[in-house]
Amino acid sequence: MDEDSYIKLLERVSPLIEKQNTPMRPAISVHERLSATLRYLATGRNYEDLKFSTLISPQSLCNIIPETCSAIYEVLKKDYMKFPTTENEWRNIADDFEKRCNCPNCLGAVDGKHVNIKPPTGSGSYFYNYKGAYSLVLLAVVNANYEFIMCDFGINSRISDGGVIEYSQFYRKLKDRKLSIPPPTRTMNSKEALPFVFISDEAFALRCDFLKPFSQRDWDHDKKIFNYRLSRARM
Repeated sequence: MDEDSYIKLLERVSPLIEKQNTPMRPAISVHERLSATLRYLATGRNYEDLKFSTLISPQSLCNIIPETCSAIYEVLKKDYMKFPTTENEWRNIADDFEKRCNCPNCLGAVDGKHVNIKPPTGSGSYFYNYKGAYSLVLLAVVNANYEFIMCDFGINSRISDGGVIEYSQFYRKLKDRKLSIPPPTRTMNSKEALPFVFISDEAFALRCDFLKPFSQRDWDHDKKIFNYRLSRARM
C-alpha cells in the first residue's frame, strides 16, 4: 500500500478505532492499530509472531485486529462493495454481462468458497467439511467485472454451498422480492420477456431467478452452448 492510500484509510477509520488514554497507561495509537492490522492481513502471521514487529502484545492484538477489520469494512463497503438498490443499477450489471460474456439478463455470478480455520475448542466436527478440513464458508456475488457486490461469511462448512445461501440475507430478500430487481424483459433473440437471473454451479437449487448448468447426462448441442455461456459468465 502506498503512503497516500494509507493516510486516506487512516483518516477514515480513525474515528472508529481511536481510544482514550487512561491514568494507568497511554492508548495504542490509531496508526499502530491500523499498521498491525494491515501487516496481519498481508502476511497471515499469527499474533505471537506479530508481537515482535508491532511491539503489541498478542492479547491486545486479538482485540485490535478484529475491531480494525470491522472498521475498515464499515468505511469502505459503500465504495468498493455497493449492493444495487435500484432497477437501473441492476440493469447496468446485466448490460455488462451481456457485453462481456454474451449472457443476457444476468445480475451476478454466485459461488461459495471454503476458508480453512483452526476449530474452536470443544466444537467437535461442527466445522469439519467433506474435504477433510475445518472451515467456514464465504458466499459471494460478483458482477461481470469480477467485483464483489455481496458477500456473506461465517456459516459452518458442513452445510453445502446451496444450503449456505438459504441462510443469507441476500437470498431471503430475493425470495421475498425485496431486491428491486427489474421485471422480465425481452432480450435480443427472444420473442418473450425473460426474467433477470443470478447464475451459479450445480450446488445451488434451480429457481426462475437462479440458473445452473444442465447435467451432462442431458446434454445436446443447445444445452452444451447454454452451459458454455453460463460457465463463461461465471469465470
